Amino acid sequence: MDATTPNKSFLKKIIAIILGFGPGIFAIGYTIGTGSVTSMIVAGSKFNMQLLWVLLISCLFSGVLMFAYGNYALITGETALYGFKKHFKFGKILAIAIIIGITFGQWNSLMGILGISSNIIFEILAINFKGLIAYKYEVVLITAIIIIVTFYLLMLVGKYTFFEKILVIFVTLMGLSFILSLCFVQPLSIDVVKGLIPTIPDVPGGKMLVAAFVGTTMASATFLSRPLFVKGKGWTIKNLDQQKKDSITAAILIFIISGVIMAVAAGALYYQGKEVSQVLDMANTLEPVAGKWAVSIFFFGALSAGLSSIFPCLLIAPLLIADYQSGELDTSSKQFRIITAVACLVALIGPAFGANPIEIQILSQVFNVFVLPIVILGIILIVNNKKIMQGYKTSIFVNVGLFASLLFACIISYNGILALTEYF
Repeated sequence: MDATTPNKSFLKKIIAIILGFGPGIFAIGYTIGTGSVTSMIVAGSKFNMQLLWVLLISCLFSGVLMFAYGNYALITGETALYGFKKHFKFGKILAIAIIIGITFGQWNSLMGILGISSNIIFEILAINFKGLIAYKYEVVLITAIIIIVTFYLLMLVGKYTFFEKILVIFVTLMGLSFILSLCFVQPLSIDVVKGLIPTIPDVPGGKMLVAAFVGTTMASATFLSRPLFVKGKGWTIKNLDQQKKDSITAAILIFIISGVIMAVAAGALYYQGKEVSQVLDMANTLEPVAGKWAVSIFFFGALSAGLSSIFPCLLIAPLLIADYQSGELDTSSKQFRIITAVACLVALIGPAFGANPIEIQILSQVFNVFVLPIVILGIILIVNNKKIMQGYKTSIFVNVGLFASLLFACIISYNGILALTEYF
Protein backbone atom coordinates (compact mmCIF):
# COMPACT_ATOMS: atom_id res chain seq x y z
CA MET A 1 0.00 0.00 0.00
CA ASP A 2 2.78 2.38 0.94
CA ALA A 3 4.72 1.48 -2.23
CA THR A 4 1.87 2.41 -4.55
CA THR A 5 0.79 5.59 -2.77
CA PRO A 6 3.70 7.76 -4.01
CA ASN A 7 3.08 6.60 -7.60
CA LYS A 8 -0.62 7.45 -7.36
CA SER A 9 0.21 10.78 -5.76
CA PHE A 10 2.70 11.61 -8.54
CA LEU A 11 0.18 10.65 -11.24
CA LYS A 12 -2.50 12.81 -9.61
CA LYS A 13 -0.08 15.76 -9.55
CA ILE A 14 0.68 15.35 -13.27
CA ILE A 15 -3.06 15.19 -14.11
CA ALA A 16 -3.72 18.24 -11.90
CA ILE A 17 -0.97 20.22 -13.68
CA ILE A 18 -2.41 19.33 -17.11
CA LEU A 19 -6.02 20.12 -16.12
CA GLY A 20 -4.93 23.26 -14.28
CA PHE A 21 -3.37 24.78 -17.36
CA GLY A 22 -4.75 28.26 -17.95
CA PRO A 23 -5.53 30.38 -21.03
CA GLY A 24 -2.13 29.35 -22.43
CA ILE A 25 -3.78 26.15 -23.65
CA PHE A 26 -5.63 28.28 -26.22
CA ALA A 27 -2.29 29.75 -27.30
CA ILE A 28 -1.06 26.22 -27.97
CA GLY A 29 -4.34 25.38 -29.70
CA TYR A 30 -4.03 28.42 -32.01
CA THR A 31 -0.31 27.94 -32.59
CA ILE A 32 0.25 24.20 -32.93
CA GLY A 33 -2.43 23.16 -35.32
CA THR A 34 -2.01 21.46 -38.64
CA GLY A 35 -0.60 24.75 -39.97
CA SER A 36 2.31 24.53 -37.56
CA VAL A 37 2.63 20.76 -37.99
CA THR A 38 2.67 21.11 -41.79
CA SER A 39 5.21 23.97 -41.73
CA MET A 40 7.49 22.09 -39.31
CA ILE A 41 7.29 18.83 -41.28
CA VAL A 42 7.90 20.47 -44.65
CA ALA A 43 10.80 22.48 -43.18
CA GLY A 44 12.31 19.42 -41.48
CA SER A 45 12.05 17.34 -44.65
CA LYS A 46 13.54 20.05 -46.91
CA PHE A 47 16.03 21.89 -44.71
CA ASN A 48 16.73 19.58 -41.75
CA MET A 49 16.93 21.70 -38.53
CA GLN A 50 18.11 24.86 -40.35
CA LEU A 51 15.03 26.91 -39.36
CA LEU A 52 15.12 26.04 -35.65
CA TRP A 53 16.39 29.58 -34.92
CA VAL A 54 13.24 31.08 -36.46
CA LEU A 55 11.12 28.90 -34.19
CA LEU A 56 13.12 29.87 -31.09
CA ILE A 57 12.90 33.63 -31.75
CA SER A 58 9.20 33.40 -32.62
CA CYS A 59 8.40 31.53 -29.39
CA LEU A 60 10.45 34.00 -27.32
CA PHE A 61 8.56 36.98 -28.77
CA SER A 62 5.25 35.11 -28.48
CA GLY A 63 5.82 34.70 -24.75
CA VAL A 64 6.48 38.44 -24.36
CA LEU A 65 3.37 39.37 -26.38
CA MET A 66 1.11 36.96 -24.48
CA PHE A 67 2.41 38.41 -21.23
CA ALA A 68 1.87 42.02 -22.38
CA TYR A 69 -1.68 41.45 -23.65
CA GLY A 70 -2.58 39.42 -20.56
CA ASN A 71 -1.28 42.07 -18.17
CA TYR A 72 -3.15 44.80 -20.04
CA ALA A 73 -6.40 42.84 -19.62
CA LEU A 74 -5.89 42.15 -15.91
CA ILE A 75 -4.86 45.73 -15.03
CA THR A 76 -7.45 47.64 -17.07
CA GLY A 77 -10.25 45.07 -17.34
CA GLU A 78 -10.38 45.85 -21.08
CA THR A 79 -9.87 43.61 -24.09
CA ALA A 80 -7.55 44.38 -27.01
CA LEU A 81 -9.65 45.63 -29.93
CA TYR A 82 -12.06 47.40 -27.60
CA GLY A 83 -9.05 49.18 -26.11
CA PHE A 84 -7.69 50.12 -29.55
CA LYS A 85 -11.08 51.56 -30.53
CA LYS A 86 -11.42 53.42 -27.25
CA HIS A 87 -7.94 54.90 -26.87
CA PHE A 88 -6.62 55.52 -30.41
CA LYS A 89 -7.66 58.35 -32.73
CA PHE A 90 -8.05 55.99 -35.70
CA GLY A 91 -8.78 53.04 -33.44
CA LYS A 92 -12.01 51.98 -35.17
CA ILE A 93 -10.36 51.72 -38.58
CA LEU A 94 -7.36 49.93 -37.07
CA ALA A 95 -9.56 47.43 -35.19
CA ILE A 96 -11.72 46.67 -38.25
CA ALA A 97 -8.60 46.16 -40.42
CA ILE A 98 -7.20 43.74 -37.83
CA ILE A 99 -10.50 41.80 -37.65
CA ILE A 100 -10.62 41.43 -41.47
CA GLY A 101 -6.93 40.48 -41.75
CA ILE A 102 -6.92 37.90 -38.97
CA THR A 103 -10.29 36.39 -39.95
CA PHE A 104 -9.06 36.00 -43.55
CA GLY A 105 -5.91 34.22 -42.40
CA GLN A 106 -7.63 32.00 -39.82
CA TRP A 107 -10.48 30.96 -42.12
CA ASN A 108 -7.97 30.08 -44.85
CA SER A 109 -6.08 28.10 -42.24
CA LEU A 110 -9.33 26.38 -41.26
CA MET A 111 -9.69 25.09 -44.84
CA GLY A 112 -6.24 23.50 -44.62
CA ILE A 113 -6.86 22.15 -41.11
CA LEU A 114 -10.09 20.44 -42.12
CA GLY A 115 -8.54 19.13 -45.34
CA ILE A 116 -5.51 17.64 -43.60
CA SER A 117 -7.56 16.18 -40.71
CA SER A 118 -9.99 14.56 -43.16
CA ASN A 119 -7.12 13.19 -45.25
CA ILE A 120 -5.45 11.76 -42.14
CA ILE A 121 -8.64 9.94 -41.16
CA PHE A 122 -8.96 8.66 -44.75
CA GLU A 123 -5.37 7.33 -44.71
CA ILE A 124 -5.97 5.55 -41.39
CA LEU A 125 -9.16 3.96 -42.82
CA ALA A 126 -7.41 3.09 -46.12
CA ILE A 127 -4.70 1.14 -44.26
CA ASN A 128 -7.40 -1.24 -43.01
CA PHE A 129 -9.97 -0.97 -45.84
CA LYS A 130 -8.16 -0.98 -49.19
CA GLY A 131 -11.42 -0.66 -51.14
CA LEU A 132 -11.83 2.95 -49.96
CA ILE A 133 -8.81 4.12 -51.97
CA ALA A 134 -10.94 4.36 -55.13
CA TYR A 135 -13.35 6.70 -53.33
CA LYS A 136 -10.82 9.05 -51.72
CA TYR A 137 -12.56 12.32 -52.71
CA GLU A 138 -15.99 11.18 -51.46
CA VAL A 139 -14.64 9.76 -48.17
CA VAL A 140 -12.52 12.87 -47.46
CA LEU A 141 -15.46 15.23 -48.17
CA ILE A 142 -17.95 13.23 -46.06
CA THR A 143 -15.39 13.04 -43.22
CA ALA A 144 -14.83 16.81 -43.43
CA ILE A 145 -18.58 17.46 -43.23
CA ILE A 146 -18.95 15.14 -40.21
CA ILE A 147 -16.01 16.80 -38.40
CA ILE A 148 -17.12 20.40 -38.98
CA VAL A 149 -20.79 19.72 -38.16
CA THR A 150 -19.75 17.97 -34.92
CA PHE A 151 -17.56 20.89 -33.89
CA TYR A 152 -20.26 23.40 -34.80
CA LEU A 153 -22.78 21.60 -32.57
CA LEU A 154 -20.23 21.50 -29.75
CA MET A 155 -19.68 25.26 -30.20
CA LEU A 156 -23.37 25.90 -29.62
CA VAL A 157 -23.44 24.16 -26.23
CA GLY A 158 -19.96 25.01 -24.96
CA LYS A 159 -18.59 27.61 -22.58
CA TYR A 160 -14.99 28.70 -21.91
CA THR A 161 -14.26 25.88 -19.45
CA PHE A 162 -15.69 23.29 -21.84
CA PHE A 163 -13.50 24.48 -24.75
CA GLU A 164 -10.49 24.56 -22.44
CA LYS A 165 -10.96 20.94 -21.33
CA ILE A 166 -11.38 19.72 -24.91
CA LEU A 167 -8.19 21.54 -25.93
CA VAL A 168 -6.25 20.12 -22.95
CA ILE A 169 -7.10 16.60 -24.12
CA PHE A 170 -6.16 17.18 -27.78
CA VAL A 171 -2.95 19.10 -26.98
CA THR A 172 -1.80 16.45 -24.48
CA LEU A 173 -2.43 13.63 -26.99
CA MET A 174 -0.66 15.62 -29.70
CA GLY A 175 2.43 16.28 -27.59
CA LEU A 176 2.73 12.65 -26.42
CA SER A 177 2.25 11.32 -29.97
CA PHE A 178 5.04 13.43 -31.46
CA ILE A 179 7.40 12.73 -28.56
CA LEU A 180 6.80 8.98 -29.09
CA SER A 181 7.53 9.45 -32.80
CA LEU A 182 10.84 11.11 -31.87
CA CYS A 183 11.83 7.89 -30.07
CA PHE A 184 11.85 6.14 -33.47
CA VAL A 185 13.71 8.77 -35.52
CA GLN A 186 15.96 11.69 -34.54
CA PRO A 187 18.15 14.23 -36.35
CA LEU A 188 21.90 14.43 -35.67
CA SER A 189 22.81 16.49 -32.59
CA ILE A 190 25.19 18.68 -34.62
CA ASP A 191 22.33 19.58 -36.98
CA VAL A 192 20.22 20.74 -34.02
CA VAL A 193 23.05 23.04 -32.87
CA LYS A 194 23.57 24.37 -36.43
CA GLY A 195 19.84 25.09 -36.62
CA LEU A 196 20.22 27.76 -33.92
CA ILE A 197 22.52 29.81 -36.20
CA PRO A 198 20.39 32.31 -38.22
CA THR A 199 20.36 31.38 -41.94
CA ILE A 200 17.63 31.44 -44.61
CA PRO A 201 17.65 28.59 -47.15
CA ASP A 202 18.62 30.09 -50.52
CA VAL A 203 16.26 27.86 -52.50
CA PRO A 204 12.75 28.26 -53.98
CA GLY A 205 10.26 28.14 -51.11
CA GLY A 206 12.81 29.04 -48.42
CA LYS A 207 11.45 32.56 -47.79
CA MET A 208 7.90 31.17 -47.86
CA LEU A 209 8.63 28.70 -45.06
CA VAL A 210 10.32 31.34 -42.88
CA ALA A 211 7.24 33.55 -43.20
CA ALA A 212 4.94 30.57 -42.56
CA PHE A 213 6.94 29.71 -39.43
CA VAL A 214 6.43 33.17 -37.98
CA GLY A 215 2.82 33.32 -39.19
CA THR A 216 1.94 30.17 -37.29
CA THR A 217 4.12 30.67 -34.19
CA MET A 218 3.61 34.42 -33.68
CA ALA A 219 -0.08 34.29 -34.53
CA SER A 220 -1.84 37.64 -34.03
CA ALA A 221 -5.01 35.77 -33.07
CA THR A 222 -3.19 34.27 -30.08
CA PHE A 223 -2.35 37.66 -28.58
CA LEU A 224 -5.58 39.50 -29.40
CA SER A 225 -7.73 36.70 -27.99
CA ARG A 226 -5.68 36.34 -24.80
CA PRO A 227 -7.47 39.16 -22.88
CA LEU A 228 -10.82 37.47 -23.57
CA PHE A 229 -9.56 34.08 -22.45
CA VAL A 230 -7.90 35.60 -19.36
CA LYS A 231 -11.25 37.19 -18.46
CA GLY A 232 -13.06 33.95 -19.31
CA LYS A 233 -10.81 32.14 -16.84
CA GLY A 234 -12.01 34.55 -14.14
CA TRP A 235 -8.57 36.01 -13.48
CA THR A 236 -8.20 39.51 -11.99
CA ILE A 237 -5.31 41.84 -11.13
CA LYS A 238 -4.52 39.45 -8.26
CA ASN A 239 -3.49 36.84 -10.84
CA LEU A 240 -0.68 38.87 -12.48
CA ASP A 241 1.98 36.40 -11.36
CA GLN A 242 -0.10 33.44 -12.50
CA GLN A 243 -0.65 35.13 -15.87
CA LYS A 244 3.12 35.60 -16.23
CA LYS A 245 3.84 31.92 -15.51
CA ASP A 246 1.07 30.84 -17.90
CA SER A 247 2.58 32.93 -20.73
CA ILE A 248 6.07 31.53 -20.15
CA THR A 249 4.81 27.94 -19.92
CA ALA A 250 2.79 28.30 -23.13
CA ALA A 251 5.79 29.71 -25.07
CA ILE A 252 8.10 26.94 -23.82
CA LEU A 253 5.62 24.18 -24.69
CA ILE A 254 5.04 25.66 -28.16
CA PHE A 255 8.80 25.59 -28.79
CA ILE A 256 9.27 22.05 -27.47
CA ILE A 257 6.34 20.48 -29.34
CA SER A 258 7.06 22.35 -32.60
CA GLY A 259 10.77 21.53 -32.35
CA VAL A 260 10.00 17.85 -31.79
CA ILE A 261 7.77 17.78 -34.90
CA MET A 262 10.55 19.35 -37.01
CA ALA A 263 13.09 16.90 -35.56
CA VAL A 264 10.87 13.90 -36.39
CA ALA A 265 10.51 15.11 -40.00
CA ALA A 266 14.26 15.76 -40.28
CA GLY A 267 15.14 12.33 -38.89
CA ALA A 268 12.60 10.44 -40.98
CA LEU A 269 12.65 12.35 -44.26
CA TYR A 270 15.61 14.72 -44.76
CA TYR A 271 18.37 12.10 -44.46
CA GLN A 272 16.55 9.93 -47.00
CA GLY A 273 16.22 12.83 -49.45
CA LYS A 274 12.41 12.76 -49.34
CA GLU A 275 10.16 15.84 -49.24
CA VAL A 276 6.53 16.29 -48.23
CA SER A 277 3.97 17.18 -50.89
CA GLN A 278 0.95 15.11 -49.84
CA VAL A 279 -0.58 14.29 -46.44
CA LEU A 280 0.46 10.62 -46.58
CA ASP A 281 4.10 11.68 -47.13
CA MET A 282 4.11 13.09 -43.59
CA ALA A 283 4.10 9.63 -42.03
CA ASN A 284 4.77 6.94 -44.64
CA THR A 285 8.55 7.21 -44.43
CA LEU A 286 8.39 6.29 -40.74
CA GLU A 287 7.04 2.84 -41.63
CA PRO A 288 10.33 1.25 -42.80
CA VAL A 289 12.01 2.51 -39.62
CA ALA A 290 9.41 1.60 -37.01
CA GLY A 291 6.51 -0.16 -38.72
CA LYS A 292 2.81 0.70 -38.90
CA TRP A 293 2.71 1.64 -35.21
CA ALA A 294 4.93 4.64 -35.89
CA VAL A 295 2.69 5.72 -38.77
CA SER A 296 -0.40 5.39 -36.57
CA ILE A 297 1.19 7.33 -33.68
CA PHE A 298 2.36 10.09 -36.03
CA PHE A 299 -1.03 10.36 -37.74
CA PHE A 300 -2.75 10.42 -34.34
CA GLY A 301 -0.55 13.34 -33.28
CA ALA A 302 -1.22 15.26 -36.51
CA LEU A 303 -4.96 14.59 -36.19
CA SER A 304 -4.95 15.82 -32.57
CA ALA A 305 -3.13 18.96 -33.76
CA GLY A 306 -5.81 19.56 -36.37
CA LEU A 307 -8.73 18.98 -34.04
CA SER A 308 -7.14 21.18 -31.36
CA SER A 309 -7.07 24.05 -33.89
CA ILE A 310 -10.64 23.83 -35.14
CA PHE A 311 -12.16 25.27 -31.94
CA PRO A 312 -9.86 28.34 -31.82
CA CYS A 313 -10.21 28.99 -35.58
CA LEU A 314 -14.02 28.83 -35.40
CA LEU A 315 -13.96 31.07 -32.35
CA ILE A 316 -11.67 33.78 -33.72
CA ALA A 317 -14.13 35.89 -35.79
CA PRO A 318 -16.90 36.04 -33.14
CA LEU A 319 -14.22 36.63 -30.50
CA LEU A 320 -12.74 39.61 -32.35
CA ILE A 321 -16.14 41.11 -33.19
CA ALA A 322 -17.34 40.68 -29.59
CA ASP A 323 -14.08 42.23 -28.42
CA TYR A 324 -14.63 45.23 -30.74
CA GLN A 325 -18.24 45.70 -29.61
CA SER A 326 -18.07 45.34 -25.86
CA GLY A 327 -15.25 43.06 -24.75
CA GLU A 328 -17.64 40.20 -23.95
CA LEU A 329 -18.27 36.96 -25.86
CA ASP A 330 -21.79 35.50 -25.77
CA THR A 331 -21.72 31.96 -27.18
CA SER A 332 -25.52 31.74 -27.05
CA SER A 333 -26.14 34.80 -29.25
CA LYS A 334 -27.54 34.71 -32.79
CA GLN A 335 -24.47 36.61 -33.99
CA PHE A 336 -22.19 33.87 -32.64
CA ARG A 337 -24.19 31.07 -34.32
CA ILE A 338 -24.28 32.83 -37.71
CA ILE A 339 -20.57 33.75 -37.80
CA THR A 340 -19.42 30.27 -36.77
CA ALA A 341 -21.79 28.72 -39.36
CA VAL A 342 -20.19 30.87 -42.10
CA ALA A 343 -16.74 29.80 -40.87
CA CYS A 344 -17.80 26.13 -41.12
CA LEU A 345 -18.96 26.62 -44.73
CA VAL A 346 -15.68 28.36 -45.63
CA ALA A 347 -13.77 25.46 -44.06
CA LEU A 348 -15.46 23.02 -46.46
CA ILE A 349 -14.29 24.88 -49.60
CA GLY A 350 -10.87 23.17 -49.65
CA PRO A 351 -12.17 19.56 -49.27
CA ALA A 352 -15.08 20.26 -51.67
CA PHE A 353 -12.73 21.33 -54.48
CA GLY A 354 -10.18 18.62 -53.67
CA ALA A 355 -7.41 21.20 -53.12
CA ASN A 356 -4.02 20.14 -51.75
CA PRO A 357 -4.41 20.99 -48.02
CA ILE A 358 -0.66 21.26 -47.46
CA GLU A 359 -0.31 24.14 -49.96
CA ILE A 360 -3.39 25.85 -48.48
CA GLN A 361 -1.93 25.60 -44.98
CA ILE A 362 1.47 27.09 -45.79
CA LEU A 363 -0.06 29.95 -47.80
CA SER A 364 -2.53 30.77 -45.01
CA GLN A 365 0.31 30.98 -42.46
CA VAL A 366 2.20 33.42 -44.71
CA PHE A 367 -0.85 35.74 -44.91
CA ASN A 368 -0.94 35.84 -41.08
CA VAL A 369 2.34 37.79 -40.83
CA PHE A 370 0.99 40.94 -42.50
CA VAL A 371 -1.29 41.91 -39.59
CA LEU A 372 1.35 41.12 -36.98
CA PRO A 373 3.28 44.46 -36.97
CA ILE A 374 0.04 46.43 -36.36
CA VAL A 375 -0.96 44.12 -33.51
CA ILE A 376 2.46 44.51 -31.85
CA LEU A 377 2.55 48.31 -32.35
CA GLY A 378 -0.91 48.59 -30.78
CA ILE A 379 0.09 46.86 -27.54
CA ILE A 380 3.37 48.84 -27.35
CA LEU A 381 1.41 52.12 -27.41
CA ILE A 382 -1.12 50.91 -24.84
CA VAL A 383 1.19 49.34 -22.22
CA ASN A 384 3.42 52.43 -22.24
CA ASN A 385 0.51 54.80 -21.57
CA LYS A 386 0.43 55.28 -17.79
CA LYS A 387 -3.09 56.70 -17.88
CA ILE A 388 -4.49 53.62 -19.62
CA MET A 389 -2.39 51.26 -17.47
CA GLN A 390 -3.50 53.04 -14.28
CA GLY A 391 0.05 53.91 -13.21
CA TYR A 392 1.45 50.43 -13.88
CA LYS A 393 4.92 50.74 -15.46
CA THR A 394 5.96 48.25 -18.10
CA SER A 395 9.48 46.92 -17.42
CA ILE A 396 12.47 47.68 -19.66
CA PHE A 397 12.85 43.94 -20.38
CA VAL A 398 9.27 43.67 -21.69
CA ASN A 399 9.66 46.85 -23.77
CA VAL A 400 12.90 45.59 -25.32
CA GLY A 401 11.10 42.34 -26.16
CA LEU A 402 8.14 44.20 -27.67
CA PHE A 403 10.25 46.53 -29.84
CA ALA A 404 12.49 43.67 -30.92
CA SER A 405 9.41 41.62 -31.86
CA LEU A 406 8.08 44.60 -33.87
CA LEU A 407 11.34 44.85 -35.84
CA PHE A 408 11.35 41.07 -36.38
CA ALA A 409 7.70 41.14 -37.54
CA CYS A 410 8.42 43.94 -40.05
CA ILE A 411 11.39 42.04 -41.50
CA ILE A 412 9.34 38.83 -41.77
CA SER A 413 6.41 40.69 -43.37
CA TYR A 414 8.76 42.06 -46.04
CA ASN A 415 10.14 38.54 -46.46
CA GLY A 416 6.56 37.27 -46.83
CA ILE A 417 5.84 39.78 -49.62
CA LEU A 418 8.93 38.56 -51.50
CA ALA A 419 7.86 34.95 -50.95
CA LEU A 420 4.35 35.52 -52.32
CA THR A 421 5.78 37.45 -55.30
CA GLU A 422 8.00 34.45 -56.12
CA TYR A 423 5.09 32.00 -55.62
CA PHE A 424 2.55 33.78 -57.83
